[in-house]
Amino acid sequence: MASAERISATPEAINLIRQLRKEHGELMFHQSGGCCDGSQPMCFEKGEFKVGSNDVYLGDVDGCGFFMSSDQFEYWQHTKLTMDIVPGRGSSFSLEIPLGLRFIIRSRLFTDEEIANLSPVISGEEYYLE
Repeated sequence: MASAERISATPEAINLIRQLRKEHGELMFHQSGGCCDGSQPMCFEKGEFKVGSNDVYLGDVDGCGFFMSSDQFEYWQHTKLTMDIVPGRGSSFSLEIPLGLRFIIRSRLFTDEEIANLSPVISGEEYYLE
């Protein structure tokens, strides 16, 4: 079995990513931890949000790196994350907000087979060194 994905996206989210990429260029995501913008994926122009040794890289969504803090990953490490979109304005700086949409995360626990086939995560620093 191939490596299990930690992060994926619905077709609707991928369409929005492609729309945003046409307007803004290469993109990246960071899973917000809560505070003023709630817990949602934040979309930035690639490199606009600085990731480092406290962040982990979970994988790519349509060619865009997806990161979250290592503390938050401790809670989410056993879940398959699927990025989706919903109507509404979040209170964040994410690129989709002016369109009246926002990215959200749906999750489910990994199966035993998926857990056995997960690749280890790497730090945000390591990702940018590759």
